Amino acid sequence: MRIVIAEDDALLREGLALLLRAESLDVVATTDSVEPFLAAIDEHRPDVAIVDVRMPPTHTDEGIRAAVEARRRQPGLAVLVLSAYVEQAFATDLLADGASRLGYLLKERVGRVDEFLTALQRVADGGTAIDPEVVGQLLARRRPDSTLERLSPRERDVLALMAEGLGNTVIAERMFVTEGAVHKHIRSIFAKLELAPDDRADRRVTAVLRYLDGTPR
Repeated sequence: MRIVIAEDDALLREGLALLLRAESLDVVATTDSVEPFLAAIDEHRPDVAIVDVRMPPTHTDEGIRAAVEARRRQPGLAVLVLSAYVEQAFATDLLADGASRLGYLLKERVGRVDEFLTALQRVADGGTAIDPEVVGQLLARRRPDSTLERLSPRERDVLALMAEGLGNTVIAERMFVTEGAVHKHIRSIFAKLELAPDDRADRRVTAVLRYLDGTPR
C-alpha cells in the first residue's frame, strides 16, 4: 500500500509516517500544505491519501478541497480524512460525493493504533470508515421528524454500525447475533426506508446517508 500524508502538524505527520512504516506500509511522501500534496499525488500515484481537514493558509477546508482535487486527478484514490473535531458539513459532503474508498476519523483515533490501521485498510480495500464519535454526534443533531422513526431500536443499532463502515460479519460480532439476523435487520431497514433495489444507487450507502443526515423523506 503506497501512502501520501498531508498534515501541517509536524509531530503528527512524522508520527503517522513512523507508525505506518513500522507496519511495513510504503509512505511515499509527507507534505504540510496543499500544493506539495497534489504534486505528490501526481508524482507517486499512491493507493491512499491521509489528509488533514484544516491546512494552510486559512486552516478552514483546504484539506477537503485538496482531497476532492486529488480524486479528480486520480480516480479511485482512497482518502482518509483526519479532523480534530466533528465537522458535520465535511463528513456529510464527503459521503454524499460517494462513500466508497473514503474515511473520516478524529485525530484522537490515531492513538488507538489497531482501530486506525483497521480503518485505513478498510478504506484502501474500497470501503468506508466513519469514526464512531462522528456518527454519534451527527445522530445527536438529527431532526426528529424523520422516517427513521420507523426503525426499531435494534435496527438503529445495526444502521449505526453500518455508518461506521462495518460489514455484516463484524456487525454480527459486535451485537452478539448471527449474520443471518443482521441480514434480516438490514432487509427490514431497506423496506422501512422504502429503498428498492436500484442499479443507480447502493441501498446500504443511501440508508447510511439518510441516517447521518436525518433529512425527512
